[in-house]
Amino acid sequence: MITAIEQTLLNALLELEKAGKSLRTAKPKPDLPALFARIDELAKQLPRGTDSALLHYLQKKSYEKARLFLQGQDAENQVGSCRHVD
Repeated sequence: MITAIEQTLLNALLELEKAGKSLRTAKPKPDLPALFARIDELAKQLPRGTDSALLHYLQKKSYEKARLFLQGQDAENQVGSCRHVD
């Protein structure tokens, strides 16, 4: 079960994903810098004890990995250049 702040973060990550997919056709264009700033602000609000994998994904701006983690699909994440995912 995810916390309220994690759910809010997941919603922001889903919004970012949707905005990215509609970027070519959206009018007006989505405000991506504002979405990134919101995600960064939400990440700062995560409590102590938050899973280190989630914190790592957010720190590295691996937003798709963070989204999969929050959706309980961390097993789908691929090893990145930092080799964080086993």
